[in-house]
Amino acid sequence: MKRLLLLFSVLALALTLAGAARAAEVKVVYHMADGVDQASRGLASIRNHLRAEPDTKIVVVALGEGIRFLVKGATERSGRPFDAAVTALARQGVEFRVCNNTLTAHNVAPSELVPEITLVPAGVAEIARLQAREGYVYIRP
Repeated sequence: MKRLLLLFSVLALALTLAGAARAAEVKVVYHMADGVDQASRGLASIRNHLRAEPDTKIVVVALGEGIRFLVKGATERSGRPFDAAVTALARQGVEFRVCNNTLTAHNVAPSELVPEITLVPAGVAEIARLQAREGYVYIRP
């Protein structure tokens, strides 16, 4: 009887863990560091990502030349402005985080950036924290 009870307990635990694994939220950090061409590709990838998996939690971390697409008035090579795409993705829950070290190094004031951004002290530290402590998957488009 004890053996049967133990078997049922193990089976119940296995089923619970399997259900929890299926229900786990997918979290992704997109690393933008290479300028407007990378940002164009990255934003297109994020839109495709959300079409395929709309419940995915996405954080974009921009540093270095990767902040350029988040400056007010920035455009793609085609002339299409980035701000509308950023606003649309932010409305879908995408978070945009910008490295304050980069702003300081490039003499860019936070007021020059689109309003959807959040400043973080260091972009690389934010990426590492998201991966190590919060279980985010890393993508660099």
